Amino acid sequence: MPVVTESPYTQEQIKVWLRGLLTLAWADGNFDADEKALIAAITEEELAPELDFEHFEPVTPDEVAQVLGDDPHVAENFLRMAVMVALADGVYSVEEDAQLQALCEALNLQDTCLDSVRSTLYSLKPENAAVAAGLRQPTNGKIDPLKPAREWLDQLDVQDPRLARFVCKLIPSQCPFERDVVLFKKKLMHIPPMCKINPLYDQLVGLRFRALSYLADDCGEDVTALL
Repeated sequence: MPVVTESPYTQEQIKVWLRGLLTLAWADGNFDADEKALIAAITEEELAPELDFEHFEPVTPDEVAQVLGDDPHVAENFLRMAVMVALADGVYSVEEDAQLQALCEALNLQDTCLDSVRSTLYSLKPENAAVAAGLRQPTNGKIDPLKPAREWLDQLDVQDPRLARFVCKLIPSQCPFERDVVLFKKKLMHIPPMCKINPLYDQLVGLRFRALSYLADDCGEDVTALL
């Protein structure tokens, strides 16, 4: 039987938090029907009837700052999750980066770690997977240019069941398979698995695991359907 846990966030904060994540998900315009259906399902389950998905209004950085900006810890946790959403599809776009920078400024947060994440902006493109592979966790004592981003993202706390379910549904349970893009029976390009494209994929997997553990251990929920 699920355990009633006390969330550190108010309903207003959760609404703005999820609206912010949805706004970021739409930032690059690459939002297909499957992704829209997924986000709609998550939104309806967690916020209905408070949020009308069909008439969804993107949230502004000022709105986010007004509701989440009083507590630096809450603001930073929101920004961490926003970065995770931007990285979830394996492509960190210029549009997403602009949205995150605006949120960072509105919340009065330093963008040091955002600068580190920004180093993936070019390399996360499928055609530059070799460069992305070079940004994976280094071995043999080599310098890791993404270490600040990795450590910062790993500090993300999951303390609300609604946000935990959002994370579990947004981040795939397995690394998406590699595939070929074929047009008129000719191979145009080869897209590697996301775990090879995204140099911060381990942070996504870690966040999903923490969210599942929180739901199962702290909330007493059956997470079988999310595995």
